[in-house]
Amino acid sequence: MQSTEERVEEKVEEKVATQGRSRKSRIVNRLRRLEGQVRGLQRMVGEERSCQDTLTLLAGIRSALDAAGDLILEDYLENCAPELSGDSEAVAELVRAVKLARG
Repeated sequence: MQSTEERVEEKVEEKVATQGRSRKSRIVNRLRRLEGQVRGLQRMVGEERSCQDTLTLLAGIRSALDAAGDLILEDYLENCAPELSGDSEAVAELVRAVKLARG
Protein backbone atom coordinates (compact mmCIF):
# COMPACT_ATOMS: atom_id res chain seq x y z
CA MET A 1 0.00 0.00 0.00
CA GLN A 2 1.30 3.46 -0.93
CA SER A 3 1.78 6.13 1.64
CA THR A 4 0.16 9.53 1.20
CA GLU A 5 3.56 11.01 0.37
CA GLU A 6 4.15 8.43 -2.38
CA ARG A 7 0.71 9.08 -3.88
CA VAL A 8 1.30 12.85 -3.88
CA GLU A 9 4.71 12.37 -5.49
CA GLU A 10 3.17 10.11 -8.14
CA LYS A 11 0.49 12.71 -8.94
CA VAL A 12 3.13 15.45 -9.24
CA GLU A 13 5.14 13.28 -11.64
CA GLU A 14 2.02 12.63 -13.73
CA LYS A 15 1.26 16.35 -13.87
CA VAL A 16 4.83 17.19 -14.94
CA ALA A 17 4.71 14.52 -17.66
CA THR A 18 1.37 15.86 -18.92
CA GLN A 19 2.72 19.42 -18.98
CA GLY A 20 5.76 18.23 -20.93
CA ARG A 21 3.56 16.57 -23.56
CA SER A 22 1.34 19.65 -23.66
CA ARG A 23 4.32 21.98 -24.18
CA LYS A 24 5.73 19.71 -26.89
CA SER A 25 2.41 19.67 -28.73
CA ARG A 26 2.18 23.48 -28.49
CA ILE A 27 5.67 23.80 -29.98
CA VAL A 28 4.89 21.35 -32.79
CA ASN A 29 1.60 23.12 -33.56
CA ARG A 30 3.33 26.50 -33.75
CA LEU A 31 5.98 25.08 -36.06
CA ARG A 32 3.32 23.57 -38.32
CA ARG A 33 1.54 26.92 -38.54
CA LEU A 34 4.85 28.56 -39.35
CA GLU A 35 5.47 26.02 -42.07
CA GLY A 36 2.11 26.89 -43.62
CA GLN A 37 2.84 30.60 -43.41
CA VAL A 38 6.22 30.16 -45.09
CA ARG A 39 4.61 28.15 -47.88
CA GLY A 40 2.05 30.93 -48.26
CA LEU A 41 4.85 33.48 -48.47
CA GLN A 42 6.57 31.39 -51.12
CA ARG A 43 3.34 31.30 -53.15
CA MET A 44 2.89 35.05 -52.76
CA VAL A 45 6.39 35.71 -54.10
CA GLY A 46 5.85 33.26 -56.96
CA GLU A 47 2.55 34.91 -57.85
CA GLU A 48 4.12 38.38 -57.60
CA ARG A 49 1.55 39.53 -55.05
CA SER A 50 1.69 43.06 -53.67
CA CYS A 51 4.84 44.04 -51.82
CA GLN A 52 2.78 45.33 -48.89
CA ASP A 53 0.98 41.99 -48.44
CA THR A 54 4.22 40.04 -48.79
CA LEU A 55 6.04 42.18 -46.24
CA THR A 56 3.08 42.00 -43.85
CA LEU A 57 3.13 38.20 -43.98
CA LEU A 58 6.91 38.19 -43.56
CA ALA A 59 6.60 40.31 -40.40
CA GLY A 60 3.99 37.88 -39.06
CA ILE A 61 6.26 34.92 -39.77
CA ARG A 62 9.16 36.56 -37.94
CA SER A 63 6.96 37.24 -34.93
CA ALA A 64 5.59 33.68 -34.94
CA LEU A 65 9.12 32.27 -35.21
CA ASP A 66 10.22 34.34 -32.21
CA ALA A 67 7.24 33.06 -30.22
CA ALA A 68 8.07 29.45 -31.13
CA GLY A 69 11.69 30.10 -30.20
CA ASP A 70 10.59 31.40 -26.81
CA LEU A 71 8.68 28.18 -26.14
CA ILE A 72 11.64 26.06 -27.24
CA LEU A 73 14.01 28.11 -25.05
CA GLU A 74 11.69 27.78 -22.07
CA ASP A 75 11.43 24.02 -22.62
CA TYR A 76 15.21 23.74 -22.89
CA LEU A 77 15.78 25.72 -19.71
CA GLU A 78 13.28 23.67 -17.75
CA ASN A 79 14.34 20.26 -19.06
CA CYS A 80 17.96 20.48 -20.16
CA ALA A 81 19.55 23.00 -17.80
CA PRO A 82 19.87 21.12 -14.50
CA GLU A 83 20.78 24.26 -12.56
CA LEU A 84 17.35 25.74 -13.43
CA SER A 85 15.33 22.55 -13.18
CA GLY A 86 12.31 23.08 -10.97
CA ASP A 87 12.82 26.84 -10.68
CA SER A 88 10.04 28.06 -12.97
CA GLU A 89 10.42 31.62 -11.69
CA ALA A 90 14.07 31.76 -12.75
CA VAL A 91 13.18 30.26 -16.14
CA ALA A 92 10.43 32.82 -16.68
CA GLU A 93 12.77 35.67 -15.71
CA LEU A 94 15.43 34.45 -18.12
CA VAL A 95 12.91 34.14 -20.97
CA ARG A 96 11.70 37.70 -20.24
CA ALA A 97 15.30 38.95 -20.35
CA VAL A 98 15.89 37.25 -23.71
CA LYS A 99 12.70 38.79 -25.13
CA LEU A 100 13.73 42.21 -23.87
CA ALA A 101 17.22 41.90 -25.34
CA ARG A 102 15.80 40.76 -28.66
CA GLY A 103 13.66 43.88 -28.86
